[in-house]
Amino acid sequence: MSTFPDQNMSVHPSAVNGEKQIPVDEEEQQVYNNLDEKLDSLLATLPKAKGWRSPNIFLHKGFWLSPTVFKGLLAIHEYFHPQPIDIFLAAFMKCGTTWLRALMFATANRHRYNFSDHPLHRTGPHGAFPSLDTQILVDFPVTKFDHLPSPRLFATHFAHDLLPNSMTAPRSTCKFVYVCREPKDALISKWHFMNKVRSKELAPLLFNEAYELFCDGVSEYGPFWEHVLGYWKASQESPDKILFLKYEDMKREPSAELKKLAAFMGMSFTAAEEEGGVVEEIVKLCSFENLSNLEVNKGGVQKFNTQLKVENRDFFRKGKVGDWKNYLTEEMRERIDSITETKLKDSGLSLGVTKITLS
Repeated sequence: MSTFPDQNMSVHPSAVNGEKQIPVDEEEQQVYNNLDEKLDSLLATLPKAKGWRSPNIFLHKGFWLSPTVFKGLLAIHEYFHPQPIDIFLAAFMKCGTTWLRALMFATANRHRYNFSDHPLHRTGPHGAFPSLDTQILVDFPVTKFDHLPSPRLFATHFAHDLLPNSMTAPRSTCKFVYVCREPKDALISKWHFMNKVRSKELAPLLFNEAYELFCDGVSEYGPFWEHVLGYWKASQESPDKILFLKYEDMKREPSAELKKLAAFMGMSFTAAEEEGGVVEEIVKLCSFENLSNLEVNKGGVQKFNTQLKVENRDFFRKGKVGDWKNYLTEEMRERIDSITETKLKDSGLSLGVTKITLS
């Protein structure tokens, strides 16, 4: 991973200084040492199902988590101390996180770098800022993220209700950018991705099985609909704290959505910047076509922790809207649309239901 010390890159300082470990509070160290014990104790009491990447996932407070990210959640609750101006990118898996990471990083750092020699040319979007879910556990005793400039940027796939009150309570001034996607496209994209990062010791996850699991709400960080609704409802209650975006809107009007994003982040584009084409430059830099063709995204590797390493190319498949039509039968489509209508009823949110015109 490339190191850019003056920016919001997810590079972590070493936990070792010479022969000595960074001193830690004894109580904090004890909590850290007990994370595995606490995790094992919790997992023994929770419902278990087949995982998409790992052998099993576990149901915790209504959401399915793998053991690795579950440990990360425990660490976040014990260790993470949000700063008042932290900004979190949140999403269900494969709903636009890669794109939003690049856009948020490029927007926040547009005064530091030239577009012709931008850090995103040398590191994948997932290296732009930390994935809180897994990188909270990178260093001993736990990553403090004190090296990141303000406002610190983080990404998470955790449901809103699973995060600590220090991040989500009304008194918190942290901001969230949430991006959602047509559920049928989310299913297809997640199935492809999880098979690429799935343990080689496990047989590939067949599509029909993934479809059934998805409809039942059983997948990492799922159920999909409850995940989306949690952030949607929170955005309705606190629109100044949560910006709710749709992947389809971003594909249709990227410049307009980017200006909305920048304003929410407290980094609005000036009239001079807009006239100078800065918005269009960022849109172009962060486009699927540009990023997917960079050498770093064809051969680089992103390390999320000691166990999970993902090739950058695996984050780029098609970036299309409506790819589900190439995989789902009419019966499958109707079932997912029916679930979506039922789950989102009376919420005020419309998402992904296919419009049928009767002749």
